[in-house]
Amino acid sequence: MRALILSIAERAPTWVKQGFDDYAKRLERKLPLTLTELPLGPRGKSLDTKRAVLDEGQRMFAAIPRQHRVIALDGRGEMWSSEALAKHIAAWMMDGRDLCFLIGGPDGLAPQCLMAAHQKWSLGPLTLPHALVRIVLAEQLFRAVSQLGNHPYHRGS
Repeated sequence: MRALILSIAERAPTWVKQGFDDYAKRLERKLPLTLTELPLGPRGKSLDTKRAVLDEGQRMFAAIPRQHRVIALDGRGEMWSSEALAKHIAAWMMDGRDLCFLIGGPDGLAPQCLMAAHQKWSLGPLTLPHALVRIVLAEQLFRAVSQLGNHPYHRGS
């Protein structure tokens, strides 16, 4: 099984790339992880934000590989503990499909992308910068895979 992150984003700072790359490297053998950045929709005082989100959504929806299990990161989704995520990953491994995680832009995911998602996952009630979300996601995937492999990285209850 492989995992893909589709993220609506501007160019991320170097520290974000380094953080993400560190966890992606750790995941190489158990859950290869790749990131595809999609450009933000046009925004500005005279431009409609809803139109920008729909534009982003069309590009993101077109980039979702067929047959992938789609998980949308959305504040209205279910909140999972690290242990619950590990259980989801174990079930997804049994399913055999590759994974595709969706991270929206500053105004969230388009309705089209939310409807395409098999599951919606909330990282909690905090508002996080979208560039940071990719690092948190990669770390949690590494933590879950480590937990499944009885690796000492995860020290939860």
